[in-house]
Amino acid sequence: MRIDCFVTAAAVLVLSPGWAGAQQARPNADGPPAAASRPSPPGPYRQVTVALPKAYGDPSLDTLRHEIGEIAKHKDRAALTSKVVAKGFFWQREDSDGADPKKPGIDNLAEAIGLDSTDGSGWLALAAYAVDPSAAALPDVKNVVCSPAFPTFNENEMEQVGQATRTDPSDWSYPTTAGVAVHAKPDNGAPVVDKLGMYLVRILPDENPPTVNANWIKVVSASGKVGYVSGDQLAPLGSDQICYTKEGGGWRIAGYIGGGGGQE
Repeated sequence: MRIDCFVTAAAVLVLSPGWAGAQQARPNADGPPAAASRPSPPGPYRQVTVALPKAYGDPSLDTLRHEIGEIAKHKDRAALTSKVVAKGFFWQREDSDGADPKKPGIDNLAEAIGLDSTDGSGWLALAAYAVDPSAAALPDVKNVVCSPAFPTFNENEMEQVGQATRTDPSDWSYPTTAGVAVHAKPDNGAPVVDKLGMYLVRILPDENPPTVNANWIKVVSASGKVGYVSGDQLAPLGSDQICYTKEGGGWRIAGYIGGGGGQE
């Protein structure tokens, strides 16, 4: 899944109180940001090993995902309706349930992921969820799993790195495979300045217009090398999630976790 929503990732990811408490909003309403809140300049940082989320391993859920992927290609809302729970759909938005209990599940799903957006972003988001093989049980909710599952890493180590670099979770990602190339410029033909191991990777703001490097992410590797990585080779620490439940031997879409609007 593309690294398209680090703001959402920061909201979803829960780290230890020490780091969370130290990371206040950088903008200062009464003036420019305080020096202590500015991220440290690019440089070497401690590697925090990350383990990729695992495939859920249930063939019947894989079948549903395949069906949803095909439905998304054709933007077939009627077909999608049968893949969503008719009642009881939930939408976790921070501390509230954004779902309307009076509406059928398909309508709540459509609102959560922006299915009716004219740009088709909702269907693209649905297709992206369908190809992700991972899932994890939703805490305190029986018979529900959510996807994508989050990677695992040592949160205490990440807290220390965050404090040392004065960064927050939205400034970090992880490679989807080992050995991802870091290029000197946002171009596959540009020289490779470093390669990423399976560790959390610091993201840097890019001064260039978004349209120029739309498919590239500016990063600094653990060795301190600054360069660019193709966006499809990185993933955010957290993201919105789509949730499934098993009904009568088959799976259905049961809910959504996140801000909504077609975010992935």
